[in-house]
Amino acid sequence: MPQTIQIAQFGGPEVMQLVDLPVGEPGPGEIRIRHHAIGLNFIDVYQRTGLYQNPLPLALGMEGAGVVEAVGEGVSHLKAGDRAAYASNPPGSYSQARVMPAKTVCRLPEAISFETGAAMMLKGLTAQYLLKKTLPVEGLQAGDFVLWHAAAGGVGLIACQWARALGLQLIATAGSDAKCQLALEHGAAHAINYRSEDFVARVKAITGGAGVKVVYDSVGKDTFEGSLNVLRPFGLLASFGNASGPVPPFAPGILGAKGSLYITRATLFTHIASREATQKMADDLFAVVESGAVKIRIDQRYPLAEVARAHRELESRNTTGCSILLP
Repeated sequence: MPQTIQIAQFGGPEVMQLVDLPVGEPGPGEIRIRHHAIGLNFIDVYQRTGLYQNPLPLALGMEGAGVVEAVGEGVSHLKAGDRAAYASNPPGSYSQARVMPAKTVCRLPEAISFETGAAMMLKGLTAQYLLKKTLPVEGLQAGDFVLWHAAAGGVGLIACQWARALGLQLIATAGSDAKCQLALEHGAAHAINYRSEDFVARVKAITGGAGVKVVYDSVGKDTFEGSLNVLRPFGLLASFGNASGPVPPFAPGILGAKGSLYITRATLFTHIASREATQKMADDLFAVVESGAVKIRIDQRYPLAEVARAHRELESRNTTGCSILLP
């Protein structure tokens, strides 16, 4: 019987249990996939702690890659034996095998390994919708400055490379000099150690006082005010995570006072709500990875049974690049 990581209550890493769960046949619109590698993401932590609530008991994990074992009625884009990868609701990728909706599962090109596929789908599709779809009202052109917080993480290192390919000047923030160097090596135009520098002052200096058109912020509470303060008039704060905790309530009037600013709270799952949208975004991601313009850096690998250690290291911000679990 395949093993799955499941929680019966919300809490710390210790609530995750390795259990044997039966995996049946796929129903209409579903597939059964056997995982070769599994992605690890901050959203998994939010779901484990209950910040993002799901019914219990809950199998965790939103990202994986493997081989399709069976397809249900109505599934035409996949067949048994296909290599495949996905970022998808509902959770359940922390498993050896699972049955799941087929619509957000994509065939994985032969040139891309299972480990790379598992590491890049949620993070790469996130970078894709942010850089290509979550844009300031004035748009982005080659040469424009953008600010990206937590740029040495899995999403950030993909974004550094993709932004460079698009001709953007990405200003990276990270929590150590080593992480800043990593961001620069992956295409960031500038890097700021937010623990030792005032990122607002540095961004203003880099941009000649003008500020940036857009800030991509997965940190949340700790960076919110500073992110607003580095935007130029009509700029956009794209909030897409809460690594330091959720942004507190604020008065919309401050957006007017700071220059008619825009703010959005974006999620990947709105963007991959349809089969067609998912495939189009995945094709864009696959192409930029196959071209070599974006390389997927996997710095941590953990056995599935050591998932608690993986979560602790992720939460302590001791990881760089992408992390994967191996079933």
